[in-house]
Amino acid sequence: MGFEGIKRIHLIGIGGSSMNGLAQMLLSQGYEVQGSDRGESQFTKRLKELGIDVKIGHNADNIENADMVIYSAAIKPDNVERVAALGKGILQLERSVALGMLSSDYDEVVGIAGCHGKTTITSMLALISRMHHEKDPEHTTDATIHVGGYVDFLSGGVHVGGHELFITEACEYVESFLTLHPTIALISNIDNDHLDYYGDMEHIVLAFKKYAALLSKDGLIIGCVDDHRVMDILSESPCEKLTYGHKNADYVPDNIAVDELGNTAFDLVFRGKTLGRIELSVPGEHNMLNSIAAASVALALCIPFCVIKEALNKYTLTRRRFELMGEKNGAKIYHDYAHHPSEIASTLQAAASIKHNRIIAVFQCNSYTRAKTLFIGDMTCMEKADLVLVPDIYPGREVDTGIVHARDMVEAINRSCGEGRALYIPTFEAINHHLDRYAKPGDIIITLGSGDVYENTKKLI
Repeated sequence: MGFEGIKRIHLIGIGGSSMNGLAQMLLSQGYEVQGSDRGESQFTKRLKELGIDVKIGHNADNIENADMVIYSAAIKPDNVERVAALGKGILQLERSVALGMLSSDYDEVVGIAGCHGKTTITSMLALISRMHHEKDPEHTTDATIHVGGYVDFLSGGVHVGGHELFITEACEYVESFLTLHPTIALISNIDNDHLDYYGDMEHIVLAFKKYAALLSKDGLIIGCVDDHRVMDILSESPCEKLTYGHKNADYVPDNIAVDELGNTAFDLVFRGKTLGRIELSVPGEHNMLNSIAAASVALALCIPFCVIKEALNKYTLTRRRFELMGEKNGAKIYHDYAHHPSEIASTLQAAASIKHNRIIAVFQCNSYTRAKTLFIGDMTCMEKADLVLVPDIYPGREVDTGIVHARDMVEAINRSCGEGRALYIPTFEAINHHLDRYAKPGDIIITLGSGDVYENTKKLI
């Protein structure tokens, strides 16, 4: 099975954060690419600019004349286009399988994995790589890049370069990353995410072990020492190893300073030797670690430190990662994709590092399963917020069976952080009215989640 004899490829869910990049990669290789999605987005607009035919809405007629159909993990077998493709005998591939097949064509593949931070690390490394090539196009590698988010300097999530190097985000959801062919694998952390698929932590760890095992013996594995599960995997790997973290690692920060915007500056130290100072333009201790992760891969790729330092200073976060959206009543409004307790804690810690009056969080959970498994127990992840507003749960791919309600999350936050810390306000319209009355100059309002909270945040401004 492969792309032999294939001319026209139809992508269902083409506007997805990874699917749109795959579409562009296929287009660059000469395939006729088309696709469909349930709604317009920044990604579908970009694809149309490139001449790709994107249909809004799913319809059996959309797959006419397609030789192959590629679908994302979110697209189920009963999707009308998948059903039509099956009836016509059209070859169907899941997104990660298609991406894995493409990755086998590259001399070197860097896969950035981890339950949190992989988009940021990948996009940081992408900027470092792009700047390196732009400074000396004749003597440096033009890497192909695939990021699971919208990156302004890429005008999307992909850059199609040569076949010498492929830098890609390696997503653990439904074990997607096991289709890749990495020569360098980075694992930032392992956490209790995607329990709807994995069921328990044991199976999540097993997936990451399988990912590490994809490396050949002459490959390189890089991991964060702050995560004991990652270190257990590194200890079992026969490959060359590099580590990073706060301390007791190959790469560590020293002389850390934080400015009033929450941005971190630090000396990067490798095995006791100071390589130089890095000054970030993004807030949060977690982004300092993300930058060290990106630097460790870049140095392994023999990119000079001076380029790494310059790129990380110029780096701004991808869209939906601590993105400044606007203001209300003199309060700055940010949005972050954080939808796991660990991510929320890191994001609110970053907000707290910025000079502020109060922090008002608006948290929309993106599934009933996630709410039940992660957000009705210990909710100390919200402790940095002075007030948490909780709308109704975004159903995503699920149906409300009554197992959990947003009120249950509010009760958990109030138990963990103090009575009155959280309020249940069902709709964003009502939240907007509440903020009209409550928000004051100097406050930070930060919306959190991976559902339609991003589009609703724009309505708060």
